[in-house]
Amino acid sequence: MQLELLNEQGQATDKVEAPDTVFARDYNEALVHQVVVAYQANARQGTRAQKDRGVVKHSTKKPFRQKGTGRARAGMTSSPLWRGGGRIFPNSPDENFTQKVNKKMYRAGMASILSQLARDGRLAVVDSFTVDSPKTKQLAQKFKGMGLQSVMVIADSVDENLLLASRNLANVLVVEPRYADPLSLVFYKKVLVTKAAIEQLKEMFA
Repeated sequence: MQLELLNEQGQATDKVEAPDTVFARDYNEALVHQVVVAYQANARQGTRAQKDRGVVKHSTKKPFRQKGTGRARAGMTSSPLWRGGGRIFPNSPDENFTQKVNKKMYRAGMASILSQLARDGRLAVVDSFTVDSPKTKQLAQKFKGMGLQSVMVIADSVDENLLLASRNLANVLVVEPRYADPLSLVFYKKVLVTKAAIEQLKEMFA
C-alpha cells in the first residue's frame, strides 16, 4: 500500500510504502462498530445513581383519606406513581458498563479503520512532526499552512514542546502510536502519521 507523503505546505510530494496488513485490509463495518462502541463503553465511569422510594425525601403522612375522595388510594408521596417519588428500578452506582474485546479483534478493527482512512484519502504521512517551542500559535500556523483544521497526529515520539503546543488546540490531537484509539481515528477528518510511527503501527496491528 502506498500512502501520500505531505510537505510543510500540505502538498503530496511523494509516495511511501506501507504494510498491506495494516493499511490495505478489507473494511469490516460490524467489527469497527463493535470496537468503537466497546471503547466508549469502557470509558464510562458508571457512577450515576437514582433514588428508590426508600431513599427519596418525603413525608410518611398519608396524603388524603382512604375513602370518599374519588381518587385512587395512596399511602405515601414517595410512591413511584407520584411526581417526585422514587424510581421503581433505579440506576445504582458502580454500575459496570465494560465490554470485552479480544486482542485479535481489536487489532483487526484498528487495521480496518486505518485501511479505510487510507482509501478515503484521510490518512497521510509526514517525515517528522516537531515544533521549536511550546507555543500554541506556532503549531496552529503550521496546521493552517497545511490546510488542516480537524487533525490527529500519530508521531513516533511526542516531546514536551509538541505536547504543550497541541493540548489547547480544538480539533487537534497529538499522540504516540500506543495511545491511538479507534474513536479518535474515526472522529478526526485527517490523520497524519510520521514515517517512524508506521513501523510501530505495523508491530502493534499487523
